[in-house]
Amino acid sequence: MTSAVEPMLPATMRVSVLRGIGDVAVEMRAVPTPEPGEVLIRVGSVGICGSDIHYFRHGRIADYVVREPMILGHEGGGHIVAVGEGVDPARIGEAVAMEPGVPCRVCRECKAGRYNLCPDVRFFATPPIDGCFAEYVTLAADFAHTVPDSMSEDAAGLIEPLSVGVWACAKVQVGAGSRVLISGAGPIGLMNVQVAKALGATEIVVSDISPDRLEVAGRFGATRVLDARTENAADLDIEVDAFIDCSGAEIAVQQGIRAVRPAGHVALVGMGADEISLPVGLVQGRELTVTGTFRYANVYPTAIALAASGSIDLDGMVTGHFGLDDVAEALSQDRIPGTMKVIVRPGGLA
Repeated sequence: MTSAVEPMLPATMRVSVLRGIGDVAVEMRAVPTPEPGEVLIRVGSVGICGSDIHYFRHGRIADYVVREPMILGHEGGGHIVAVGEGVDPARIGEAVAMEPGVPCRVCRECKAGRYNLCPDVRFFATPPIDGCFAEYVTLAADFAHTVPDSMSEDAAGLIEPLSVGVWACAKVQVGAGSRVLISGAGPIGLMNVQVAKALGATEIVVSDISPDRLEVAGRFGATRVLDARTENAADLDIEVDAFIDCSGAEIAVQQGIRAVRPAGHVALVGMGADEISLPVGLVQGRELTVTGTFRYANVYPTAIALAASGSIDLDGMVTGHFGLDDVAEALSQDRIPGTMKVIVRPGGLA
C-alpha cells in the first residue's frame, strides 16, 4: 500500500517556535510527509499544559532542557489529511485525538504494557521533540485515536489531560461508592473530579487555596470543597478511600495522606519539589498504597468513550482561544483569575 493524501495540501505551514526563554515566534516550515505507519494530521486545537508554560518561562523542567528552538504543545486534536505506506487510506478525513507519546515498542516496559515508562518514548513538546503548535504534524497511526465527528476539536485535544485523570483514578481504584479526596483544583484536578464522578464516586472532596477554583470544582462534580488556607484535609470527618494529589504541594500531600482509611490508596500526580517528607509511620501503620503517576498508558479509548458519552464536559473547561500569532499571550493566561483551559488553534480562530 502506498501513501495517500488529500488533494491540494500546501507545501509549507506556519508553526510557533520557542526560541528562548519567553521568546516565541511564528516561522514557516515544510509540511511533513508521513512515514510508513504514520498519518499526517491537520491540527485543529491544542490545549496549553503547565509544562508548556514552564518551558516558556524557564526553558527546562528538571532534566528536560530546551537547548535548541522547539515547538510546544502536546494536547492536540485534528483531522487526518494524509497517510503513509501501510495505513488504510480510508482514514483520511477522520477526526482524531493525538496521543502524544510514541514509545519504542520493544523494550521491557513496552512489552509489559507500561509504555508510558519507555526510556525512548518520543513525546510531543519534550526536548528535543517538536510539539503541535503547528498547522500539520505527523504521528504513528495507532496513536491517532478516532473520535466521533460530534466531538469538537477542542475536546479531542483535551482527551490528553483527561487521560491523566483516567490513569490516576485507575491507580487508586476509584469506583462505585468511592470516597475521594483531590487536592488542587486546576485543570488536572478537575479532570480527576469529572472522572471520579463518572466512575461512580459518591463523595468527591476537593481542596485548593483559590476560592474561584473551588467554585468551579463544585460545578464539575465536587460534592464538598475545602479552602486549604483555613481548612486541613487531615481533619475531615470521613476517611477517604482514595487521595489524588494534583497540587504538588508538600503540605497538601502530608494532610491528604492522613485523611485516607486503612488499606486506602494515594496517587501523586502534581509535580512540585523533587523531594518531600511523608508520614511513613502512618503509611506503614495503615498499609497505604502510595504510587506516583507518569502520564498514562492504554487509556485513550476509555477517555474518548467517557467524553463521547457526555459523562465528561471538556468543552466547558475551555476559557480562551488564541491563534499561532498570539501564543505568548496564550501562555500567560494562567496568571488571570478564572482561567482553566486555554486553546491554541493553529489554523486560525474562524
